[in-house]
Amino acid sequence: MADKEKTNPKLTYRDAGVDIDAGNKAVELMKHHVRATYRPEVLGDIGGFGGLFALNSGKYRQPVLVSGTDGVGTKLKVAFMADKHDTIGQDGVAMCVNDILVQGAEPLFFLDYLAVGKLEPEKVAAIVSGVAMACRESGCALIGGETAEMAGFYPDGEYDIAGFAVGVVERDKIITGEKIKPGDVLIGLPSSGVHSNGYSLVRKICFDVKQFSVDTYIPELGRTLGAELLEPTRLYPKSCLPLIEKFDLHGMVHITGGGFYDNIPRVLPEDCGVTVDTAAWPKPPVFGLLQEWGGVADAEMYRTFNMGIGMILLVAAEDAATIQADIASRGEKSYIIGNVTAQKHLVELK
Repeated sequence: MADKEKTNPKLTYRDAGVDIDAGNKAVELMKHHVRATYRPEVLGDIGGFGGLFALNSGKYRQPVLVSGTDGVGTKLKVAFMADKHDTIGQDGVAMCVNDILVQGAEPLFFLDYLAVGKLEPEKVAAIVSGVAMACRESGCALIGGETAEMAGFYPDGEYDIAGFAVGVVERDKIITGEKIKPGDVLIGLPSSGVHSNGYSLVRKICFDVKQFSVDTYIPELGRTLGAELLEPTRLYPKSCLPLIEKFDLHGMVHITGGGFYDNIPRVLPEDCGVTVDTAAWPKPPVFGLLQEWGGVADAEMYRTFNMGIGMILLVAAEDAATIQADIASRGEKSYIIGNVTAQKHLVELK
C-alpha cells in the first residue's frame, strides 16, 4: 500500500486545467458591469443558480414572451487575432435582441454562455463588459450567465460565446407579416458594417487570399482591417421600439445570415415578393473591397452580407414619409429601398 501511495500523484482540479479561484475572480471583476444592466424587475443578485425577473403584469393586457438565441460565430477568430475582446459581446447580444425585435418585442433580459480553454479573469471581464454595455443600450437586463473552463477543448487563447434574450409584446401587437401587401414599401436602416455574418468568407478573402493581418492599414477604410472587421453589430431596439409603439409596421426583417435573399421571404405572405433597389442607399466601403479582393459575384454578396442595411421595415406606402420623419427626428438615417410585389416570394434585386 505504501508503494502505491508513493507512485500515485496527488492531483487537483487545477492540475487538470480548471482553476476555480480564477473563475471566482472573474465573477468579482464582472459584477459591476452586470449590476449596471439591472431593470426594476430584476430580483436577487449575481451568483444565484438562476436569474429572477418579475414581469410587471399590470403593464400588459395579454403579454406574450418572445425568445431568441444565437452566437457570434467566426467573427471571434478576428477578435483572437487582434487580441481585442471588449466589444465582441455586443455582437452576441445584438444577434438575439435584433431577432426578437422584428416580432415587436421589447427585450427584457439576456443570459450569456462563455466557454474558454483557460480562464483568464481579466479577459472574461472584458468580454462580459461588452455584453453588459450592449444590454444597457438595448434596455435589457443581464440577469445571469455561465463561464465554463473546458481545459483541452479549445486552443489556447480561444473561446466561444452565445446567449439568449427574452422579450415581451402585447398579443395584438405581434408583428407577423400577415399585413404585408403588394404596394407596401421597404425602409432600410443602416448597418454598422459587416455585423456578425459571413466571416468565414471574410477571413478567406482577407487573410488567405490577400494575406493581410488585422494590423494592416486600409486607406479606403481609414483604419486597420481589424478595427473595421471588429466593428460591433448595431443594436436596433432604441431605434425601432418607438416606431413599433407609434406606427402600424406590417413586417420587420433582421438582415443576418442569408442576406436579402433568405431573410426577407421569412416575413412575406405566400402571395408576395419584393423588389429591392440596390442603388437606393450608400454601401460601406468594406463591402466593395471584399467583393473586389475576393472576386465575389453580386448575388453572392447580397446572400452573404447585409450590404449596409441591417434592418428592414415593411410599411404601407402612405405611412413611409411619416415613419422616415420620425426616424430623422432622432438624428438617424433611413432609406426607401424597394417595394412589395405580387410575385410569390420572389426577391428581385435591381
